Amino acid sequence: MMDKKIHEVRESVDVCVVGAGHAGCEAALACARLGLETVIFTVSVDSIALMPCNPNIGGSSKGHLVRELDALGGEMGKNIDKTFIQSKMLNLSKGPAVHSLRAQADKADYTRAMRTVLENQEHLTIKQAEVCELLWKTEYDNNNLQRKIITGVRIYTGGIYECKAVILCTGTYLNSRCLCGEAITYTGPNGLQSATHLSESLQNMGIVLRRFKTGTPARMDKRSIDFEKMEEQFGDDRIVPFSFSTDPEDIQKEQVSCWLTYTNADTHEIIRNNLDRSPIYAGIIEGTGPRYCPSIEDKVVKFAEKERHQVFIEPEGIHTNEMYVGGMSSSLPEDVQLAMYRTVPGLEHCKIVRNAYAIEYDCIAAGQLYPTLEFRSVKGLFSAGQFNGSSGYEEAASQGLVAGINAAMEILNKEPLILDRGESYIGVLIDDLVTKDNREPYRMMTSRAEYRLLLRQDNADLRLREKGFQVGLISLEQYREVLAKKFLIEKEMERLKNTMMGANKEVQNFLEKYNSAYLKTAASLAELICRPELSYETLKEIDKTRDDSMAYFIEEVEKLYVKVSDKLISQVIEQVEIEIKYEGYILRQKRQVEQYKKMEKKKIPEDLDYDQVPSLRLEARQKLKEFRPVSVGQASRISGVSPSDISVLLIYLEHRNKRETY
Repeated sequence: MMDKKIHEVRESVDVCVVGAGHAGCEAALACARLGLETVIFTVSVDSIALMPCNPNIGGSSKGHLVRELDALGGEMGKNIDKTFIQSKMLNLSKGPAVHSLRAQADKADYTRAMRTVLENQEHLTIKQAEVCELLWKTEYDNNNLQRKIITGVRIYTGGIYECKAVILCTGTYLNSRCLCGEAITYTGPNGLQSATHLSESLQNMGIVLRRFKTGTPARMDKRSIDFEKMEEQFGDDRIVPFSFSTDPEDIQKEQVSCWLTYTNADTHEIIRNNLDRSPIYAGIIEGTGPRYCPSIEDKVVKFAEKERHQVFIEPEGIHTNEMYVGGMSSSLPEDVQLAMYRTVPGLEHCKIVRNAYAIEYDCIAAGQLYPTLEFRSVKGLFSAGQFNGSSGYEEAASQGLVAGINAAMEILNKEPLILDRGESYIGVLIDDLVTKDNREPYRMMTSRAEYRLLLRQDNADLRLREKGFQVGLISLEQYREVLAKKFLIEKEMERLKNTMMGANKEVQNFLEKYNSAYLKTAASLAELICRPELSYETLKEIDKTRDDSMAYFIEEVEKLYVKVSDKLISQVIEQVEIEIKYEGYILRQKRQVEQYKKMEKKKIPEDLDYDQVPSLRLEARQKLKEFRPVSVGQASRISGVSPSDISVLLIYLEHRNKRETY
């Protein structure tokens, strides 16, 4: 008979992921799919992939992130394709660079579907527990410099999980508190348990934290809303999937409507009269909120000249009467909330199911991460999502995937995945988070991407599928499909540029039909496509070689790669038209990217002593020491580092390299 007491649970895994929100799910799946034994911790298994705020995925610029995430092998795009209730392509009146897909989700189904994926993923274990402490040791490198190395985590019940890497995806749970007027509850979102122990452990490791704030609107009972006073918002007739793996024919279905209404002078007066009761304006809230997603109080104060603000009424799901009141997040007291909501047309008799609230939480101060999302000061410790100072499900998921990949690459002794600004929105997102001192929650926008004409959502697979394949998250068949797509695009563009149309009667009649100028001399089909009133499809009337040529190209590509589907042909046509119509602008941006990449290739030694670089301005010296950029390009984007400082740095690095060579 054994009488030995068991004092603690102790397990050994490869990776521990802390948090099972959108970042944590992607990080854990990436590690597990790359063959690493992974455990994902959550304060509640019911909160996996929870949508505590808006019930949608995608939107302007965010749709780009989801497409890129999918191209690399992430899960979010597939999951929303399975669980959406309305889908819409935004900004279609503008150019293709800003077209963005947005889908309304059934929140309960989205969470349930993602949980199912995690539960059935090989090498992945879900554990409901609060991680309260990180375990680490100290080692010295060849230069006798001290660095901490992660060794595991301890959960609140005492169990220890030894591991080679930890990925922090804590979202808004660290020391979180929710505020609704004078009422303050020390919980996470949706009343879930907050994580109150880990922050102290992080600070003991030397990690600098700060407080951020975000908010969410109220949820209404659908039965109390008068939709007759609102404008109905429909989904697209033809649904476009998020995931490149989803067959468009499989997701065409009946969609649920959303609704649009507006605030008015009465709404704004109630808010102004009660600002002293708002935690934001009463000084109760310590954290900084997102500038680009302001509360209704902020909108009324900062945009006082506006007579009204949009309010979107969106369903939370098919099997619930809860409706999300988009555009009216607030931390005002419950009585003020009810009064202001009831001034909005259609909400005069509304009943609140869940009050709006603001939530404060701990996150890291900027400048502590490498572009791999690993902490500079702790080997094996990665982080992603709102803990990094960002906002939004899509931003979180994108970081989670990159952090998960790089944690796996480090354990497997492989090259890390570092995406730059010239190849992806994810690269822009991460670069901004690691080089800029963001004093408010960071939100992705198309305007942040300098090369957005190249970084369109429609070509994310062409840009990033190969990287996903090299990492190991994209199958050979998926990669071959992209190679086939590239082959067909190249061949068809070549044909269009080399096929000439003469100024004959048939062509002139065709041009007259579409109100297009007559030809004076022969022109290529590509030149005709460049005309705004013409398209690849309309040119089929005079393009006599198209069908035979495409059939030949398909035959050739199927010998080399994969069987060509209707979906692939449709994507090829889309790319051909965009590439030809915007060719001049695209070539210009490609040249700009080439110049940008030259600066990115100029690496800065990790041990560079900036105090030894002569003629650097004091501010630049301080910022470079704080952020420790890995390249001259990254250094140039740090606030406080001027072009003249970069010139000085380049000269110093050149002289240093020459000294080391000789």
